[in-house]
Amino acid sequence: MRIALTPALLTVLLPLHASVVGVSKPAESLTAARVNATLPPAEREPWLTYLRRSAQQLSFDQDEINIQRLHLTGPSPPLPKEGSGARAMAADRDAAFYKTPEALRTADIVLSFQVPDGGWSKNLAMTEARLPGQSYATNNLSRFLGPDDFDKPANPDWNYIATLDNDATNTELHFLARISTAYPGADGDRFRKAFIRGVYYLLHAQYPSGGWPQVWPLEGGYHDAITFNDNAVTESASLLHDASTGAGDYAFMPAELRQEAAAAADKAIAIILRCQIVLDGKKTVWAQQHDPLTLAPVAGRNFEPAALSAGESADILVFLMKLPDPSPEVKAAVEAGIAWLKANAIYGQTWTGSRNPPVPRHLEATPGAGPIWARYYSLSTGKPVFGDRDKTIHDNVDELSIERRNGYAWYSPGPKAALDAYAAWPFKK
Repeated sequence: MRIALTPALLTVLLPLHASVVGVSKPAESLTAARVNATLPPAEREPWLTYLRRSAQQLSFDQDEINIQRLHLTGPSPPLPKEGSGARAMAADRDAAFYKTPEALRTADIVLSFQVPDGGWSKNLAMTEARLPGQSYATNNLSRFLGPDDFDKPANPDWNYIATLDNDATNTELHFLARISTAYPGADGDRFRKAFIRGVYYLLHAQYPSGGWPQVWPLEGGYHDAITFNDNAVTESASLLHDASTGAGDYAFMPAELRQEAAAAADKAIAIILRCQIVLDGKKTVWAQQHDPLTLAPVAGRNFEPAALSAGESADILVFLMKLPDPSPEVKAAVEAGIAWLKANAIYGQTWTGSRNPPVPRHLEATPGAGPIWARYYSLSTGKPVFGDRDKTIHDNVDELSIERRNGYAWYSPGPKAALDAYAAWPFKK
């Protein structure tokens, strides 16, 4: 995609010599009005159908929990416990683990939290089964929310109910696939049924173009953007591809559903290639989120500007390099992305400091250190940029509030994983 420096970038640019170089603007929700205003008539109906399906599913999900609460004899149960259920739902243990009472108990807890739409919420402890009438989600509200915060939900009681954020839904599906293999008879049918419902969640949530929003049914704002953050797109595409093979843990997948999953995975690869940002005639990398209709980079939370994103882009590149038979277009995308990572690697610096004790994080000259990368790079200058909770965008990380300066990974060595993968990639030039 080509990026023009216009208001469509959703960032107000300020003089570049100042430490404050811009102010983030909120990502736009996906609406019927936007579809009709943005797309030519011939392309609108799949998107309008998608919006109707999202609204119908939201209504159904809410009706289901309300029906459960009508039958309660007392107040609704408290919110579920918060935690990192991914540890309990590991999909990389030896086969014997999935036959243990511990794994079986966790699997039944996972089933209890599956939303009627087939997905799961995030940050759940997965230590106790969901109770009738209990929310499907724990408290995912930020304690920093202000009246116009980008992360303020339209309905605080219905927030991240089913999502791909923080590896949710895909983690549960991988775990259920493993335990389904451990229980091939009737005892495992409930896990296979839940897995198939989860695959349909991914298929229904996928945009007509091939991307995925962060939350579905749609929640609005940046949650509606095509989300590369937390590998929402690539993890979903990987799971659907694996399930489409019908091999190993996925042998129970119906043939017709395997075909649908394969087609959805191919659509995801196509939208990844379309979203790769072209600046000054050259392919670069990707943003953390892209508008579902225009594909332009958009802001996430207040402190996450519309920008080139090194970490998400590295993860996308690793995903593309795992494809067994990459097309010429995939190869070109990888070559361009790796070239950008190499050109923007930072050497001789370390990112140091700590939250507790509170030592302001900062770059420190360290001979021989690196490579590291900034989290975000400006679409106009190509230089690192940093966002604060007040939506200001800075070109100097030291100018951020201490809370944001210490509370976010502004620099990371993580993208080196893509360079390492490229070194072993058999298709490189």
